[in-house]
Amino acid sequence: MKLTKLQIGAFLLMAGLVACSPSKKENEGNDETSEDTSMTMDENEEMVSSISLTPVESPEFDNSKLEMLSPAENEENIKAGDVKFSYNVKNYELATQTIDADVKNCANSAKGQHIHLILNNEPYSAHYEAEFMKNLEEGHYVALSFLSRSYHESVKSYGAYNIRQFTVGRATGEDEMADLTAPHMFYSRPKGTYVGDDAKKVLLDFFLLNTELSEEGNKVRATINGQEFMLDKWQPYFIEGQEMGEMIIKLELLDAEGNLIASPFNPVTRKVTLKASEEETM
Repeated sequence: MKLTKLQIGAFLLMAGLVACSPSKKENEGNDETSEDTSMTMDENEEMVSSISLTPVESPEFDNSKLEMLSPAENEENIKAGDVKFSYNVKNYELATQTIDADVKNCANSAKGQHIHLILNNEPYSAHYEAEFMKNLEEGHYVALSFLSRSYHESVKSYGAYNIRQFTVGRATGEDEMADLTAPHMFYSRPKGTYVGDDAKKVLLDFFLLNTELSEEGNKVRATINGQEFMLDKWQPYFIEGQEMGEMIIKLELLDAEGNLIASPFNPVTRKVTLKASEEETM
């Protein structure tokens, strides 16, 4: 069959269009949207994985003692308002700097060593004397007190803490006695706002009662801005690598099967703020 010049030209034009069209495989390789998405995912993964927990070693105070004198155990009819707290402290000096405070490079109290008082697992109050007044509303209270180093790390030795409960005002039907023989976890640090160098290395610390942690037993799951850490040793940790801004910490006391241990104080979630400087607008 003999082709005309017009037919030959049309044929060559179609062949050229086919040769210039990229294949489906080539299009996938040049997909800018796919490349951008992959890069964003990598950046997010790097941002999350940048948070790290490092165990903290500190001077021991094995012989320190904290005895709570008031309020008394299961004391009732305490008037609402200013309630007196008093302690007997042995082999531990309040209002002095812990020996390694200057090399810890974390938030440290200029007032020195102190007592942490935690009521119903609410944020603690720090006290630098063995006797003080605290304004309390009516209600039932579980009071955990423990000795604290000047950089707010709890002393975990036997005898350096006290746990008890008491009632302020008249007890109501909603007030229930807690089982203080059961396993409990109390949140201590971090707390509040951290500025400058203090925001680079933040202390994570909690207090355990009637339980131990181990690889095969109970554990604490710490979730920091969505990143999980499973802790099988009761010790303090430094949080590092977190970007400035809001930091949300959730602590959960789990049994060997990974179930939440029943406790009125478990789990607990707190929010703190990290700032590069005082002038930074959050």
